[in-house]
Amino acid sequence: MGISSANHGLPGRRAGRSLARLRSTLPGYLFIAPAALIIVGLIGYPIVQAVYFSLTDARVGRPGEYVGFANYARLLGNDIFRTALWNSVTFTVIAVVLKTVLGFAVALLLNRPLVAPRFIRGALLLPWVIPSTFGVVAWLWIFNYNLGSLNWLLQWLGLIDRPMPWLADPLLARASVIFVNVWRGLPFFAITLLAGLVAIPIELYEAADVDGATGWKKLRHITLPLIVPILSITVLFSVVMTVSEFNIIWVLTRGGPINSTHMFATLAYQSAFATGDLARGAAISLFMFPFLLVSLLFLLRLVRRA
Repeated sequence: MGISSANHGLPGRRAGRSLARLRSTLPGYLFIAPAALIIVGLIGYPIVQAVYFSLTDARVGRPGEYVGFANYARLLGNDIFRTALWNSVTFTVIAVVLKTVLGFAVALLLNRPLVAPRFIRGALLLPWVIPSTFGVVAWLWIFNYNLGSLNWLLQWLGLIDRPMPWLADPLLARASVIFVNVWRGLPFFAITLLAGLVAIPIELYEAADVDGATGWKKLRHITLPLIVPILSITVLFSVVMTVSEFNIIWVLTRGGPINSTHMFATLAYQSAFATGDLARGAAISLFMFPFLLVSLLFLLRLVRRA
């Protein structure tokens, strides 16, 4: 009888604990509910709508009919899309690597004693905090073939004999958009990594000095291991922002010359709004998701290990 009574009382105790847990977590859910609704409305709904469009033959002014994965199959056979795919991968890899290496080097320099350090750090942030379109328009004038200051400076220094077609040659255009992306993203890397360097306890370096460690050993065994978490998060954020870059490429080249600088974002915009093919534009936009997912999972695994 005692065992039976205990068994009958067990569900009641479990229900009581569940109710108490619900009461303790309910205020938290209520607090995050407005933000969750905003995220669902501003991010979730557009994604669902894009998925729907990508599975139809919708055009501007026409809802379209269901066609399955025909849009994706058509993309894989398109030369311009394959060029945009290759550009997106190479652009992201080169730009993120350069921003990481140069940003870490600048952060190390800023972490040393400087004259007017606040002014220097504030000035470093200017390329990142100014509106991107303003900064890119300035570079558009700098790269100008006839009136650009870059060609004038290089000719004045005797490095070139005639003006360089920075935005008219496919190879130079790719290098130019990567350079501007690195110019704009470098301050974010430098300041973020500088915050990580400042947080490293100075006692660790003092102990390394006592043990006779060189600068390279301190960098390898103290600085790098302790900065890996913040470095991984910074790279993770930069990968997402770089692979979806639009403003820099659209203002400088609009995907040209000869589609040589098209990326997912610019090609999707051109397909959806210039030609009115909403289905193709949505399919191009969603095509980057697998690459982003793989990159995010890899970087998140590094963060968890760190």
